[in-house]
Amino acid sequence: MVFNWFKRSFDRTDGRSNDSSNDPQEERSSDQSAGSQPPEPSQQSLEPPVPQPDLLAWAKTAYSSLQQQSGSPIESEPPIAEPSDAPSEQETVPADGASTELLPFWLQTETDAERQARLESLAAPEPFDESFLWSAQVLAAQGRQPTEITVDEIKWLKRLRQGLDKTRLSLINQLKSLVGQGPLDADAVEAIEALLLQADVGVAATDRIMAALQQKLRQEILPPDLAIAYLKELLQHMLDAPGDRLLVPEKNQLNIWLITGVNGAGKTTTIGKLAHTAQQSGYRTLIAAADTFRAAAVEQVKTWGERAGVDVIANPTANADPAAVVFDAITAAQARNTELLLVDTAGRLQNKKNLMDELSKIRRIIDKKATHARIESLLVLDATLGQNGLKQAEVFSKSAGITGVVLTKLDGTAKGGVAIAVVEQLGLPIRFIGAGEGIQDLRPFSSYEFIEALING
Repeated sequence: MVFNWFKRSFDRTDGRSNDSSNDPQEERSSDQSAGSQPPEPSQQSLEPPVPQPDLLAWAKTAYSSLQQQSGSPIESEPPIAEPSDAPSEQETVPADGASTELLPFWLQTETDAERQARLESLAAPEPFDESFLWSAQVLAAQGRQPTEITVDEIKWLKRLRQGLDKTRLSLINQLKSLVGQGPLDADAVEAIEALLLQADVGVAATDRIMAALQQKLRQEILPPDLAIAYLKELLQHMLDAPGDRLLVPEKNQLNIWLITGVNGAGKTTTIGKLAHTAQQSGYRTLIAAADTFRAAAVEQVKTWGERAGVDVIANPTANADPAAVVFDAITAAQARNTELLLVDTAGRLQNKKNLMDELSKIRRIIDKKATHARIESLLVLDATLGQNGLKQAEVFSKSAGITGVVLTKLDGTAKGGVAIAVVEQLGLPIRFIGAGEGIQDLRPFSSYEFIEALING
């Protein structure tokens, strides 16, 4: 079995997910829209599916299962070094007729990246400590079975929790104190508004949150724990408003993801991490180095491709035509039965019109060359830029037909509230979030896990 990170479940040998509830087509909610009213929390909805007295037993079972997965102790090997900005001198574009392409998958030599991923999946579980218990509670509350979680999931939740420490300490602790005091007077309202704006939640989202909180607390006096539970439901509802929660590539079909964003947002790094996640999840993956205008961009994406164990299609000619690179990449993807093609695009051209023209040209090539491909256009956004990053993002959103957002560098900012601003102002779902520099530190976005790490972490 392969753990599919996009579905957050194991894929069986027949290619079907073990957990049909994670099908994104079934998760679309007809009443989720940017202008819909926040849900009314009921006592039942505020309680996790797993009763609290059973949490320790659930965690112990999960820990035992992870120990069985790890088997005998594995000797530690040096981690894969993160690629630097220096160009890589090793050509990663495979030569025509390379022998490895002619061999069956099971006869091909294991790459360093594949070996590292295998060792990571077999690594001993994290210590049975408070962080493990918190991660177990988050997974159990989503209906997960203790025998079907992975070490990587525990590690990711711990990184996410740690990455949101700054926001939680600077915003949420004070917010919880104010909300838990009961009816909000004028001073409390002003203090909460200031806290939300300080965390870059944005004016529009702050107004919605305050209106909902005031209305709820006027209707009834909630004890602190239920007031915080209502706040959590409200924030999760806002994050889920755009629709489908998961972006899952279709198996045995070509999926093309255009990756856009301003230079410096982590676009190339995101491509490498997405490629790594796709490889881990059992997808045949390829990268197109179509950002040909930025110096060293092609070499950087090649380096990330090497780290992820994914081939990169590139044109060594300076300032090569990006659309031509995409054409070649689609041709290669079709010949190899590739399931996910990640396309690196230009982060900046001379002006907005040139950017729009270049992206439009790439889309025309895709529409003509890959008529049956599933196409997504993902915008990479640097969380540390806050509202300034959103202003830049609006240009790409209008120019590139963006369908989702990748929010990076959440571990380096106290402005984690920008995630809510992204959904509110851009009207786009957050597809992936990054909370670290490692190749494994970018995962599919879960509003539930994000809010739990933000408020209850």
